[in-house]
Amino acid sequence: MEIQSLSVDDTKRFGEQLGNLLSGGEVVELIGDIGAGKTTLVKGLAVGMGIDEDVQSPTFTISRRYDTPSKKQLAHYDFYRLSDPGIMKMEIAETLHSEDTVTVIEWGDVVSSVLPTDKLTIRLQAIADNQDDRSLHISASGEKSTKILERLHAATP
Repeated sequence: MEIQSLSVDDTKRFGEQLGNLLSGGEVVELIGDIGAGKTTLVKGLAVGMGIDEDVQSPTFTISRRYDTPSKKQLAHYDFYRLSDPGIMKMEIAETLHSEDTVTVIEWGDVVSSVLPTDKLTIRLQAIADNQDDRSLHISASGEKSTKILERLHAATP
């Protein structure tokens, strides 16, 4: 599935739409260059999950967690600064097995060996020279993520 985002607000709205479909146990991998809109998408996703905290990029902290009103969690990882995940590999492996946690990973190649087969992958890419235009290519690689992708496709005009 591919959609066009013509603004920061479009990217947030898409994230919110996705967040509305997540209930816990899902894994979302975000792929894109620096400034592609990955954290912007996560901000919208958090809103869709009912999180009212201001989502911050975990570039320097590596991970951030946010609680939802329904006692679910959003775990947001950013492995940009790591060439070796070290102890974070164990943390993310534990998080991935929690049915109460939606796990979002930026720059996941460094932990690819622990990522599940069943995940939703979103590639964000700038379009032309416009600073805010993005192409979002969404793919699924398992039963749970395929169902989410089908629901996203049905809900997206």
